[in-house]
Amino acid sequence: MSVVDLSSLPELAALQEIGRLFYQKNWSLATSSNYSVVIEREPLRLLMTASGKDKRNLSAGDFLMVDEQGSPEAAGDLKPSAETMLHIAIAKGAGAGAVLHTHSVWSTLLSDVHEKDDGIRVAGFEMLKALAGVTSHEHELWIPILENSQDIETLAETVCSMLLDRKTPLSHAFILRRHGLYTWGRSLAEARRHVEAVEFLLEVKARRLSIGS
Repeated sequence: MSVVDLSSLPELAALQEIGRLFYQKNWSLATSSNYSVVIEREPLRLLMTASGKDKRNLSAGDFLMVDEQGSPEAAGDLKPSAETMLHIAIAKGAGAGAVLHTHSVWSTLLSDVHEKDDGIRVAGFEMLKALAGVTSHEHELWIPILENSQDIETLAETVCSMLLDRKTPLSHAFILRRHGLYTWGRSLAEARRHVEAVEFLLEVKARRLSIGS
């Protein structure tokens, strides 16, 4: 398979813009976070931010292409994120076209406050209608909280099982405890909208806690 000139991909410029926006929003500080977009489905190929890159100023040299095993297609000094297999699990299990992972104060804080819970329930807010498939503010969104782990392979298997669960399928997002938020969408634009909506809802929940319920 020939090596693709990543700078020629329109998705790269879109991810650069997302990095700048998310940094400004305090969702991707201090080289945290990772983003991916599906370039090809069969075989699966993802354009991803490389590990340890400053999201406020991403260059074409801060991205790499990975295959469905999470291995970079081109030799070089860039390393895939340690969480690459989570992106692959979501791309496969949810049929996602893009996966965005943020490290906001709000998702981290709420996952810590809810240390005895396995998720956060959000209902009754108009912003829920920004999520794909949601048509009413009365919708109830369940955001699971998964325990953070360095065993990414097992964590990816857990996420895949949740995505394929027919009774309570994982729909729009989950949080790694004291770590950050994972969201996705059929397209990069949809994934970005989901991040903005879920981060808004988490901030509302957290601020409400700070002033009392």
